[in-house]
Amino acid sequence: MEKSKFQKKLEAVVEYERTPVPEKKLKGWSSFIGMYAGEHTAGTEFVIGPLFVAHGVSAFDLVFGLLIGNFLAVLSWVFLCSPIATKSRLTLYYMLEKIAGAKLTLVYNLVNALMFCFLAGSMIAVSATAVGIPFDMIMPSLNDWLPNSLGWVIAVFAVGAVTTIIAMFGYDQVSKFANLAAPWMILVFIAAAVAVLPQLGVTSFSDFWQVAKDKIWTGTPLAGQSKFTFWHVMFFGWFVNMAMHIGMADLSILRYAKKWYYGISSGAGMYMGHYIAWMASGILYALFLNESGGSMEFAPGPIAFRAAGIAGALCVIIAGWTTANPTIYRAGLALQAIKPKWKTWKVTMVVGTVTTIAAAFPALVMRLLEFVALYGLILMPMGAVILMDFYIIPRMGLKSNYAESSGKNINIAVAVSWVVTLLVSFLLNRYYGVEIFFLGLPGWFIAALSYLIVSRFIQKKSIEKGVAV
Repeated sequence: MEKSKFQKKLEAVVEYERTPVPEKKLKGWSSFIGMYAGEHTAGTEFVIGPLFVAHGVSAFDLVFGLLIGNFLAVLSWVFLCSPIATKSRLTLYYMLEKIAGAKLTLVYNLVNALMFCFLAGSMIAVSATAVGIPFDMIMPSLNDWLPNSLGWVIAVFAVGAVTTIIAMFGYDQVSKFANLAAPWMILVFIAAAVAVLPQLGVTSFSDFWQVAKDKIWTGTPLAGQSKFTFWHVMFFGWFVNMAMHIGMADLSILRYAKKWYYGISSGAGMYMGHYIAWMASGILYALFLNESGGSMEFAPGPIAFRAAGIAGALCVIIAGWTTANPTIYRAGLALQAIKPKWKTWKVTMVVGTVTTIAAAFPALVMRLLEFVALYGLILMPMGAVILMDFYIIPRMGLKSNYAESSGKNINIAVAVSWVVTLLVSFLLNRYYGVEIFFLGLPGWFIAALSYLIVSRFIQKKSIEKGVAV
């Protein structure tokens, strides 16, 4: 049976899942600036900004916590992730397979793909709140966990279908889509926030700080929400994308960069998205709370539509797409690593379907802050392992890529590092009250040290037995 033109295009997509990216396929600054700006000026920004308001962050804590936290995130991309990406030119998944072994990497890839699906699902859900506006769809509230109407499910599946189709065409299409959308989206974020400031009492530049303290980021959480401080904001700004930089997921993206310092392109996302967009969406939500008398409805689409009309609603829809696209793409690569012979587009289609089903559950949005912290914490130990294996293990006189050189399917040192990190993190949270937002930092050191210690023990023991490593 002859293949259609559409299918031929999909079959032609090559993403170098198990080989280094060739020189002729490397990309310049613009691809990464656009992608990071698009991915992080996104649908989730319409959720995270308002959730800071709901958790009672003060104006000072938000402004300076994000300033420092986002800077630490950029440094993590530039000095931890990007140099390894441009030296190896390999995906996270293939690199991890060489270090951890095929079976352990399979477990990691399944967990990773599932986490990416849930994250992308939250972005599709955000877009769906805007799609439902013309149909007077019943919007979810802060306390909703399950789908609340058939209209909600239909809107989610419509957005999910479009998002998946774009991701199926590979990184080039994802990058192009982000480049086109990013400049326009950030302007809508800013314009919408500026437009509603007079309704909050800002009539001149000098009014802003006082209004910000009194009516936007008041320092008082909504009923049922915990209180956030400067430290919550700073660590969240740093670790919201922990899986991408410290966790090394963006090895798969930055392997296309011509130079290692292109990692600084992440600053476009951190400061246009995670700084300006979070503040802008918080302003819009503060106005909504002011006008609704503290309504528990939580729907980014109508909030943006109220401030910027059709442009605001479209911004929510497209913002969800620009973040869900690369996230689905990453999830597809994770599953591709399990079965290399599977076609990339088919894997991406499966991932997109799972993501869309997950998106139907509003809890992904309502508990987004906790989810992204948990998601980063679960995946972060493997990033610490990769960094140690790339730089430190050879200096200890040990073998990098131990699973590959020894022919083992499971590198016990990696398994121990992963399990110990998550176990200690659980104990710190459960018995010592350390909130999930703060566990990433001690967790990274636990993962790194435990990997080095167990690697030394295992490899030295193998040498003593005369086993080649």
